Amino acid sequence: MNNKEMFDQVSSMEEQIGQLYQQLGDLKGHIKELLKENHRMTIENHHLRQRLDQEVEQEATKASEKSDQSNVIGEGHDNLARLYEEGFHICNVHFGSPRQDADCLFCLQFLNKK
Repeated sequence: MNNKEMFDQVSSMEEQIGQLYQQLGDLKGHIKELLKENHRMTIENHHLRQRLDQEVEQEATKASEKSDQSNVIGEGHDNLARLYEEGFHICNVHFGSPRQDADCLFCLQFLNKK
C-alpha cells in the first residue's frame, strides 16, 4: 500500500468517525427530550392518580350518604306501617285519627307504594 492510499483510508475513517459523532450527538438530543417528556408525564400521572383517588373518595362518600338517606326513608315507612297496625290512619285524608274496624283504602294505597 502506498502513502496516498493510506492517507485516503485514514481520511475516510476520520470522515466516518465525524459522521458517527454527529449521529451520536443527535441521538443524545433525542434522549434528552424523551427524558424530559418522561419526567413531565410521570408528574402528570401522579396528579391524575391523586385526582382519581379524590373522585373515588367523594363518590364513596356520596354513596354512603345516599344509603343513609335510603335507610332513613325505609325507617319512616316502617314507622308509618307500625302506626297503621296500631290502629291509626296514615293517609293524608285522616292522618293520625283512630281507624275503625275496617281497613282504609287510602292508607293501604300509601303503604303499597314503592
